[in-house]
Formats: sequence, C-alpha cells, structure tokens
Amino acid sequence: MTAPPRSEATARAVVFVAAHRDTAEALGTSLADLSNDPDALAVALTRGLAGLADPDYLAGQQRVAPGIGAVHGVRWPLLAAVQRGFRNATRGDRPTPLLFVADRLFREIELESRWFAFGLLERTLAAETERTWQLLRRAAREAGDWITVDSLAHPYAKGIAAEPYRWAELEQLIYSRSRWERRLVGSTVATMTHVDRRRGRDPDVAVHALPLLGQLMGDAEPDVQKALSWAYRSLTAVDAAATEAALRAETELAARTGDGHRAWVIRDTLTKLDPATADELRARLAGIRKHAGAPATSAAADTSARFGPLPEPRHHPEPPL
Repeated sequence: MTAPPRSEATARAVVFVAAHRDTAEALGTSLADLSNDPDALAVALTRGLAGLADPDYLAGQQRVAPGIGAVHGVRWPLLAAVQRGFRNATRGDRPTPLLFVADRLFREIELESRWFAFGLLERTLAAETERTWQLLRRAAREAGDWITVDSLAHPYAKGIAAEPYRWAELEQLIYSRSRWERRLVGSTVATMTHVDRRRGRDPDVAVHALPLLGQLMGDAEPDVQKALSWAYRSLTAVDAAATEAALRAETELAARTGDGHRAWVIRDTLTKLDPATADELRARLAGIRKHAGAPATSAAADTSARFGPLPEPRHHPEPPL
C-alpha cells in the first residue's frame, strides 16, 4: 500500500525537527554541568530553547490553546530531545539537586521551562517524594492551559501508581474552583495506563478512578469534559466491564434529566466500547445536547456550592521547599 501524502505543514515540521534534534540533545547534555546552579541552568535553558523555537509551531500552540501565555514555540520532539540529553548526562547524579532546579524553572516566564521541570519531578518522586509532591501541587495550582495540565498529568500519574494512597491528591481537586485542576483529575487517570503499564493497568485503578470521574460528570467546562472522556476511554483497557457499567449509569441519568454535559462526555467515549453497546447508548442519548451557559450538574459542583467556594488556588501561600 502507498502511504498517504503528508501535508506541507507536516513535511516542514519533520524537516525542522530533524535539523534541530542534535542541537536540542546537546543543549540538554550541556545543562548537566549546571545542575548544582539552578539560576545558571535556568538562564542557559531559556537561551537554548529560544534558539529551538519554530514560529509556525508557536502560532499553532496559540491557536489550539487560546490564552496559553508565554511560550517559545519549541516542538515536543525537540523538548524531549533536550530532556533526553540532560537525563542521560545526569543519570548517576543525586536527585535532590533536581528539586531545586525544578523549583527555579517554575519561575521562568516561558512554559517550556516548566514542562522540562515536570520531567525532572518524575525522576525525584522515588527519593524525594514529599517535596516532589509539594512542587507538583504548586504546578497544579498555577496551571492555566490544557497543554500544561496534560503534561503535569505524567508525574501525577506516576506518583499515584507508585503509592495508591496518593489518590487522595485527586480527590481534593474535584472540588477546585480551577477548571484546570479539575481537568487534571481526568488527564491523570487517562495518562496512568501508559505512564506505568503494569501498575497503571491494575484493576484497582478503575476502582479508584471511576468514582472520581463520576463526581465530575456534569461539569460545565469543555476542558474538563474532554479530559473525562479521555479518562473513560483509557479505563476501557483497565476494566472494560466496570467502565461500561459506569457509562450505562451515567447514560440513564443523562437521559432522565436531559443532561447535555454528561451526554457529550459519553458520546465522546463510545469509540472505545463494544459497537453494540455504543449503538445502544447513542440511541438512549438521542436529542440530548449541551446548551451554552447551562450550569454544572456534577455532584462535585453541588458539594462545592453547598459548602461555599474554595480559595482561589493560585493565591495559596507556598511553604518553603
């Protein structure tokens, strides 16, 4: 079979990445010499990332994530190459200095430095667990776009898979005023199945995750809804029967109440269900649509309303590391 023709934009991206990959990995390698000097490393990383920026990619990021904030426009394969070079060059180093590097990178203006820091926190989880979670919580509070949230989901998922009592970290977020913290719940569940393919696919993951997703079903924010459907699709690889049962229950509730928020999430999940089941649920939801401005119907939103709004997460005082 002949491969389908690539678009001009895709072809240009492939050429751009190929031309800059070695430079990106060399940048990561060079940063290893600065791992005990967080300020110098932050300056060098920012300077190096600026040299890897692609204006076309920057425009694309701003288009798909409106309001994303300051970014260089570094393509993900190149950022991964920087991370790979740094990881290989610091493989035998103590993890503790990386905590302070991550802490310093959080203060950089462009988000790529923060995304680089998330990779460092994946490495510090085992040896510096509590202080790593302190930084992860801060990153969640400060998140302001879906790209950052979905990147942060990787260390969150890795940490929860390693220590199941850390599901409590997500339990707190379902009541957050920040849609980005609520999105992190679904993104973390969705990511867990491939961040740790053994522990992330244990049936207990579904036992913990499905009630959390159920609490958020009916959330009015599209960014949260998209993460919920992603999470349900991922959970079909963990426990298909339990996930189907949960979606059936949500379908009945949506059909009984005309809940368009729930119906959207369920429809977006149907591609991962048995075709006969998908057809059944789709028919049950016929005619139920989202309406602009419709209030949230989730159990989490109801609980939050009854107990009053929580503090704005971005204004939470930060203890010393």
